[in-house]
Amino acid sequence: MNQQANQQKLIKGATGDWEVVIGMEVHAQVSSKSKLFSGASTEFGAAPNSHVSLVDAAMPGMLPVINAECVDQAVRTGLGLNAQINLRSVFDRKNYFYPDLPQGYQISQYKQPVVGEGEIVVDLPDGEAVTIGIERLHLEQDAGKSLHDRHPQMSAVDLNRSGVALMEIVSKPDLRSSEEAKAYVAKLRSIMRYLGTCDGNMEEGSLRADVNVSVRKPGAPLGTRCEIKNVNSIRFIGQAIEHEARRQIEIIEDGGTIVQETRLFDPTKGETRSMRSKEEAHDYRYFPDPDLLPLELDPKAVAALKAKLPELPDAKKARFVRDFGLSPYDAGQLVAERETAAYFETVAKGRDAKLAANWVINELFGRLNKDARTVATSPVSASQLAGLIELISEKTISGKIAKDLFEILWTEGGDPRALVASRGMAQVTDLGAIGAIVDELIAQNPDKVAQAKANPKAMMWFVGQAMKSSGGKASPQAVNELLKSKLGV
Repeated sequence: MNQQANQQKLIKGATGDWEVVIGMEVHAQVSSKSKLFSGASTEFGAAPNSHVSLVDAAMPGMLPVINAECVDQAVRTGLGLNAQINLRSVFDRKNYFYPDLPQGYQISQYKQPVVGEGEIVVDLPDGEAVTIGIERLHLEQDAGKSLHDRHPQMSAVDLNRSGVALMEIVSKPDLRSSEEAKAYVAKLRSIMRYLGTCDGNMEEGSLRADVNVSVRKPGAPLGTRCEIKNVNSIRFIGQAIEHEARRQIEIIEDGGTIVQETRLFDPTKGETRSMRSKEEAHDYRYFPDPDLLPLELDPKAVAALKAKLPELPDAKKARFVRDFGLSPYDAGQLVAERETAAYFETVAKGRDAKLAANWVINELFGRLNKDARTVATSPVSASQLAGLIELISEKTISGKIAKDLFEILWTEGGDPRALVASRGMAQVTDLGAIGAIVDELIAQNPDKVAQAKANPKAMMWFVGQAMKSSGGKASPQAVNELLKSKLGV
């Protein structure tokens, strides 16, 4: 990282600059039809306790059976993170009281996870790229859900989520700003969506993050960290880090010390608050689960999964830059979601790719955001936008008319070429018709004529007026040529 970029990430305090150090533990729900150790459904939104098997309910004598698809999904994710795949891993019991996990322990992985060290390259809005190390990825069960608003004296427990497979992805403490942390989670989510290993729906709890934050003077040893639990939106992750870093700086600068603890983020107040104190490590009394054999992977099976991986965001971005001539920034925007990248490729194939990128990023994205839609629910299909791009490239329609046509496609649908023909939207290239407009403008504006002859740039006023008079249908090129010959510039 260059020194100037590093300086920009420092936080100014009363006693000078501070550096924030962030590590993330992201919990990603595995995309699978059934749970990690039972055949119960993982479908979201079902009636409480309707997706609970005897294994999930921890009935006596019930034994866990590993879901091979969940293991494959973890391996795919590890491969997508350029990580070490451990051919031998072990499931452990993590003993800890969960009111909504009937076993009284969580089946997780401790010293021998299925995936080891990897890395992600994160692109920041200013064009900087930073590499974030991945410490590990392990598989574990999710807990159920406690509901405290159903009864004045009792809590209700919904075990539908209990036993659902989670991948816990632990980063190294390589993040140095809230912007980096937000970009990291967005990139991680993008990779998993490309792979089909997690749907990344944070509002449904499919992806949530524990954020470890500490502060230090630049170059000093790591400070005491606080963990912010279960942050469920990228925006909240940024806000939580900003608040927590400043809270810690203020305490230290006032002569206090940071106590290692677990905190919660309150999005309404935009602040973190203490949840429980946390010593260096809980004594979870991990030990290998006696009901589960060590997980041993066949190298050939891992190689087969690797061979079938889709093209991931970084590779797709590099191809868009190379083959379509796009800027890295535009290519990055287009590959962020798999559906968006596919949409763009359909529009751009065999056409002006830079024009296509401009329309997808500016016009389409702008309208999708305004109407709270996604590419998947866009009223304008990729083939319709491709037809519009062709009409612009052929100079059949002007840029202004193209925007009018896009509006018609959005609200009414239809074939772009047929709409242009039926509604008389084609550019006027007839020099006679354009000439009459230009002649009238020259006759009525002798002062502007004098200005244009003195300074040819002033001719653009005539171009604008001619386009306005023709309702945007006149060919700008034809208008320019006529003006040059009539004004002698």
